[in-house]
Amino acid sequence: MADQVTFLKEQGNKALAENKFEEAVKFYTDAIIIDSNNHVLYSNRSAAYAKLQNYNLALADGEKTIEIKPDWPKGYSRKGLAQVYLEKYDDAIKTYQDGLRVDPDNVTLKDGLKEAMAGKAPPPFRNPFSGPEVMNKLRSDPRTKALLDDPEYLKLLQALQTNPQMMGTNLQDPRMLTTLSVLLDFQEPMDTEPGPPPAQSEMKKEEVPKSEPEPELPEDKKLAKQEKEKGNEAYKKKDFENAIKHYNQAIEHDPTDITFHNNLAAVFFEQKEFEKCIEQCEKGIEIGRENRADFKLIAKAFLRIANAYKKLKNWKQAKVYYEKSMSEHRTPEIKTLLSEIEKIIKEEDKKAYIDEAKSEEEKELGNELFKKGDYAGAVKHYSEAIKRNPIDAKIYSNRAACYTKLAAFDLGLKDCDECVRLDPKFIKGWIRKGHILQGMQQSTKAIAAFQKALALDANNAEALQGYRACSLENAGVGSDPEKVRQRAMADPEVQAILRDPAMRIILDQMQNDPRALQDHLKNPDVAAKIQKLLESGLIAIH
Repeated sequence: MADQVTFLKEQGNKALAENKFEEAVKFYTDAIIIDSNNHVLYSNRSAAYAKLQNYNLALADGEKTIEIKPDWPKGYSRKGLAQVYLEKYDDAIKTYQDGLRVDPDNVTLKDGLKEAMAGKAPPPFRNPFSGPEVMNKLRSDPRTKALLDDPEYLKLLQALQTNPQMMGTNLQDPRMLTTLSVLLDFQEPMDTEPGPPPAQSEMKKEEVPKSEPEPELPEDKKLAKQEKEKGNEAYKKKDFENAIKHYNQAIEHDPTDITFHNNLAAVFFEQKEFEKCIEQCEKGIEIGRENRADFKLIAKAFLRIANAYKKLKNWKQAKVYYEKSMSEHRTPEIKTLLSEIEKIIKEEDKKAYIDEAKSEEEKELGNELFKKGDYAGAVKHYSEAIKRNPIDAKIYSNRAACYTKLAAFDLGLKDCDECVRLDPKFIKGWIRKGHILQGMQQSTKAIAAFQKALALDANNAEALQGYRACSLENAGVGSDPEKVRQRAMADPEVQAILRDPAMRIILDQMQNDPRALQDHLKNPDVAAKIQKLLESGLIAIH
């Protein structure tokens, strides 16, 4: 039992690593059926469910992991991650905190807690008192220039740069209001005496309030905006030379705005100047960080770097920057791009891993363990041999023999199918497929496999013996309805047909009105299912 659980878990891990998430869930579930108290199985299945974006089931498995082994930190990270994806940020924060009580130094839990808190938090607050342009603004405005000679004022300003929360306790200070007016680019209202209320005749019944005018931009920012708009127009017309010129002029007027760098990088990307695009995005990110730019703009710059590396076929660097973009601002688009690049990396790694000589070595090691009866160990070596040479049909056949010994017939059948797909003339693959189908009590399909083998070699003794055994089995159960039923119900394809509500209605109609069959047979899908039931012996047409 323990060997079978280990084997299923390893198959699940392999499927998960290959992004075959549904297969991974199936392997872990089969293992859980055998060992329902194995916390690792629930944890791994939680990871597979999360990859399938089935976060409710991922959460349930995370909770079960903790229930079985509350002192294991990974259970808390599984549960917390599912709660973050479900946007249950308060619950996730509590889960990560509970996990950190178990393992206070766990980096995964600490990072998870930060992500949960970031998800719950409002958009980042931009401290108006910090940044390299603050002192220049205060010196250039007559309202605050004189204040800079006051040591107390400078002390207050320094405190606000590091702790903007102090602003709330100092709002009564007139110097504070003056400073905010300058930094936020609006004029302080004039002090006026309150006049008499307007006469009743002057008041309108439904007076529409006038919208406040936008604050006047400083001259340098105004010029920068104008150049950006000219650049955008040129970009739309694919006049990239002028677009570059205008974006560079915008940067000269206002070197603190990440947007201009992002736009310039977009031009380089269109020109296929990917190295220049990356360089410009990196400059933009640095400037954006310094000036508290919106995290979405920084995410956009990281995304463009990733796309540029993708064009350069530097897959691993592209993956790094997609992940950086995700850390700034998680969107479905970036998740899809990241998933695509991960698949490319896996395929490239597979290609780089191919080595026929090492494959042959691993196959021989597998053969030795098979002879000793260590079938699970042999599977590992055959699997490694397949990775090293995935087009060698014989290795799939050998691994199928191991799966048969381990009673993992579905995996053995899958390997046989791949074996005969790669080499349709490999007779042993057809014979092995026939034996597996025979073991699964699917004698009709087994006969077809043995027939394929006999078509290649009409005198093959093993194929003849298998064909005769299955034919006799079919003939032997023909007079025993219960055996017919048992054999048919062991066939997953028959089970699926009988579970289909539409087919159940059709079968009822056929029983009550045999003439209804003619209409149903006009549908190819229904006709194929009825043919399957006829072959299984469950139904007969008289």
